[in-house]
Amino acid sequence: MDDRHSQELRERIAALEAQVQGLQQQLLQAQKMSTVGSLASSITHEFNNILTTVINYAKMGVRHKDAGTRDKAFDKILAASQRASKITTGMLSYARQQSDRREPMDLVTVVEDVLTLVEKDLQRYRVRVDTRFEGRPQASVNTGQVQQVLLNLIVNARQAMPNGGNLIISVGLSSDSEYVEIGVRDTGSGIPAEKLRQIFEPYFTTKSADEQGQGGTGLGLSLAKDVMESHGGRLRVESIVGTGTTFTLKFPAIRSSMAKPSPVLQRVG
Repeated sequence: MDDRHSQELRERIAALEAQVQGLQQQLLQAQKMSTVGSLASSITHEFNNILTTVINYAKMGVRHKDAGTRDKAFDKILAASQRASKITTGMLSYARQQSDRREPMDLVTVVEDVLTLVEKDLQRYRVRVDTRFEGRPQASVNTGQVQQVLLNLIVNARQAMPNGGNLIISVGLSSDSEYVEIGVRDTGSGIPAEKLRQIFEPYFTTKSADEQGQGGTGLGLSLAKDVMESHGGRLRVESIVGTGTTFTLKFPAIRSSMAKPSPVLQRVG
């Protein structure tokens, strides 16, 4: 009787755990769709700019018969088309990624793909982006989940700088080379110490949703913490009121990526 009761209890616990995991996946997907919606306006505006570029240079190529002008027009049209393709590929990949599969990834590439999606949104809010990449360190990650965490942190950073500011995104090995670190630092309002201890708790939030409906649910950072822990990693935060906030994502490094990093690269966007 006791053995049967114990077996039934284990089965119930397993069923509940599966149900919780399923609900968590639904929450992740819901947050993902919310992020896609929040970026839709900026991406639509960017596509309008791309189409304007293509149309104007196509007209120039038709009007002018000399080879030099036509070559310039074709080059501009090709560059604009490649930009459009990169945006759509990144958005579709992000929106469709639902599997739990993890694979070795160059985290600089992961970050760059995310920045492609948010570039115009950040420009719209006068946020200047600096990237600081040390080498091309790798970690075994679920790309879609990591992109979702990064997008959430970047949107949070933008909301913390309503009048514009600087966003510094860094990638490199930790000082002991055991982890690959992605840093997201803003020059925003900062988080008071008494609230900093609670920000990873479900449904706790320090802000209201913005005009696009993004943020304010209190689920973003809680889910981000769960994603990092499921990767065997950590999510750390440091903040000074009036100065800004830094979130650090720490992933166990793949040994092959622990070579001496190349000089720091910086890109301003």
